[in-house]
Amino acid sequence: MTPEQYVEDKAAKSGSSFYYAFRFLPPERRAAITAFYAFCREVDDVVDEAQDASVAATKLGWWRKEVATAFAGEPSHPVMKALVPHTARYGIKIVHLQSVLDGCEMDLQQSRYLDFSGLSRYCHLVAGVVGEVAANIFGRSEDATVEYAHRLGLAMQLTNIIRDVGDDARRGRIYIPLDELKRFDVKASEILQRQAPWGYSERFTSLMRFQAERAHRAFDEAIALLPDADRRTQRPGLAMAQIYQTLLREIESDGFQVLHQRVALTPLRKVWIAMRTHWRER
Repeated sequence: MTPEQYVEDKAAKSGSSFYYAFRFLPPERRAAITAFYAFCREVDDVVDEAQDASVAATKLGWWRKEVATAFAGEPSHPVMKALVPHTARYGIKIVHLQSVLDGCEMDLQQSRYLDFSGLSRYCHLVAGVVGEVAANIFGRSEDATVEYAHRLGLAMQLTNIIRDVGDDARRGRIYIPLDELKRFDVKASEILQRQAPWGYSERFTSLMRFQAERAHRAFDEAIALLPDADRRTQRPGLAMAQIYQTLLREIESDGFQVLHQRVALTPLRKVWIAMRTHWRER
């Protein structure tokens, strides 16, 4: 299997909205974003799949060395072999990959966030930086597009947090800020136990509605920041925004039933949204 086949397989198996959104890119840009996305999946899986935090930390340490070695011209992992040829052309820097690794390490070091300020730092590393790299690969001509990409990354990560409340609780993690849990009188133990029906109290619903409203604002702010000059090239990002906003609305209409299940859109629906956005923004 070639490095290119490896990253394509990694991206396809993820079933992520990202995969469907960049299906319409020209071949070279698609190859670049596929390789970068595969890197993000590899390091994120280290944290999500490891049973032992020390083992995960060791693996992330290996990835740090691999990234440094790859940027020095000697990649060994198929993901880095696929990614390195695109780094210069699309402005992918070692600091971008290091930031993603920093975000993964935060998952090993803490499972709670005191307030939104602390959570925002995490979102910046695991989503904002990813959005910036993606925007560069898609093609941008304006500096303001970087601001748009970071805001869009935040909006999508906030949506992920809402969708994954139950999954994260199963791993002992709560990404909703603790001061907001307190404000809505929701105990961390209620979320961690993921029990119905009392887990879906009016208090919990109000808390989740507050989270959703913030995510919607972030989507609106992101779209407002995107310069007209770059709107066409950023169609994949706009498609992702549409997919994620549709998912968020689905969760809302379902009454935020996220403790015992993971709400998702079908692949066909994701493809349709991506196609519709692609043609609308031509």
